[in-house]
Amino acid sequence: MKREDYDITESLKMQVEEQLEEQKKARKTGSGKIEGKRKSEPGRKTQTGSKSKAGKKQTASRKSGGKKPLSKKEYIKRKRRRRARKRFLMVLLLLLLIAAGVVATPQGRGMLYKVASSYILGNLNQDEETISEDAKEVVGRHEEYVSSFLIFGIEEIEGARNTDSMMIASINTKDHSIKLTSLMRDTYVDIPGYKSTKLNAAYAKGGAGLLIDTIEQNYQINLEGYASVNFESFEKIIDALGGVVIELGEEEAAYLNKTNYISNKEYRNVVPGVNLLNGNQALGYCRVRKVATLGGANNDYGRTLRQRRVLNAVFEKVKTMNVIEQLKFVNECLSYVTTNVSKTQLEDAMAAVVENNITTLDMLRIPADGMFSDPKSYNGVTYPLVLDWDANREVMYEFIFAEEEE
Repeated sequence: MKREDYDITESLKMQVEEQLEEQKKARKTGSGKIEGKRKSEPGRKTQTGSKSKAGKKQTASRKSGGKKPLSKKEYIKRKRRRRARKRFLMVLLLLLLIAAGVVATPQGRGMLYKVASSYILGNLNQDEETISEDAKEVVGRHEEYVSSFLIFGIEEIEGARNTDSMMIASINTKDHSIKLTSLMRDTYVDIPGYKSTKLNAAYAKGGAGLLIDTIEQNYQINLEGYASVNFESFEKIIDALGGVVIELGEEEAAYLNKTNYISNKEYRNVVPGVNLLNGNQALGYCRVRKVATLGGANNDYGRTLRQRRVLNAVFEKVKTMNVIEQLKFVNECLSYVTTNVSKTQLEDAMAAVVENNITTLDMLRIPADGMFSDPKSYNGVTYPLVLDWDANREVMYEFIFAEEEE
């Protein structure tokens, strides 16, 4: 054997013995694999071994999502949570399928109307003098395809109890529309049990019941119930909606900015043209009657036109909302409204609108042009509107009941 071969053999033998000794030590300290691997590669730098160790740590880190390994208890908890989420999603999917089935059938939708009407009435201010449908006498014109309700706004400034605005809202399933008929407050009417005077005095004399009786007997139309708001509630409803878009003329804008119709001075900043009016501004706009509207209507004719324009703006804005937004708006506004409608009436009204896909709002004012006089005084009443009742009823019937002129 050559000398150099002997030296190599002895060298290898010594390395093997050292390696075995290191492995024994490693087993005692728990790091045998890493140290063994490091010593088993003669001539390899320590840095390489470090890189190998780091690589293993990174691989383990990737497998655990960069987090420390979970304990058995935590692992079981997470597994249970994942199972709970899956069960929840399955239940939700099932409910959605059931809801889709319900909405797809008239019977199913009828169930939804019942639930919705119960919730709505539970949050409205209900008139304790609600009359059952069976007990209520039908007065005036009535058709099965039309349901008419009175809506009115109450002026309670300085103790007053006048109806500043009055409208008949009719749901017509024949031509698939909602009709709004403005009744002018200065109309000369017979008030049951009282002296004849202007229409807006009826509520002050006997509340909503007397106002409905007065309208039914003079206009000869059947009303199934009413809904009312005062000025403060009207403002809150418009604010809950996020305001209404109204176009103002130069004269209107200037008048609103210098008078107290907009009661909050901070909001007297409307401009000619299109405005987004908040509740306080919209209320002021609805009350103006001493300047002409955009289009030239003046006095109380202009005021009722403004009121119809605001209600139309509300109607159009609500139509653009999604279902969640509509529910939120309705829920916020329920407590601002007082009504005497029954649960059945509300169910029927919702069904009529939804089932007939009613999305159109038509508007009219009574008295109609050329069908009344406005003397300075009539039977002791100053500046009333004296109607040609037969002519005005005919126009109103054609509008509300969708009758064609012969």
